[in-house]
Amino acid sequence: MTLGPLEYTVIGFEGNNFTGAIADELARVVESGVISVVDLVFVGKGEDGHVRIVELDNKEDPRFDAFAPMLAGLTGLLTDEDIEEIAGDLDPNTSALVIMFEHRWAVRLKEAMINAGGDERLFADLDARAEH
Repeated sequence: MTLGPLEYTVIGFEGNNFTGAIADELARVVESGVISVVDLVFVGKGEDGHVRIVELDNKEDPRFDAFAPMLAGLTGLLTDEDIEEIAGDLDPNTSALVIMFEHRWAVRLKEAMINAGGDERLFADLDARAEH
């Protein structure tokens, strides 16, 4: 199976009252086939600086129920170091949703390039440059 380019984004929220309300829009983009979710992590920092990290496959927290349909393909590629760095950048009393996703729209383009004799490593090099 061909894998499209991977990217992550951090969506920040003031306060720690995350409700999961953005799940509907994220689901719309996933359902359209533009992206697939590879990893999804909630990071919150209290006023006292205490950090709370929740993998969104945590089925015991109802705030994350709306994300359940998108969790089937999670591979957990975000490392503890990635999450710790993001948490360290948060101000007290803020939170963030960290979404790692695959650009599904690019898979057929990548396959066509390879089938035309292109060098798959070049595609990977372009992916790496885009991350920096």
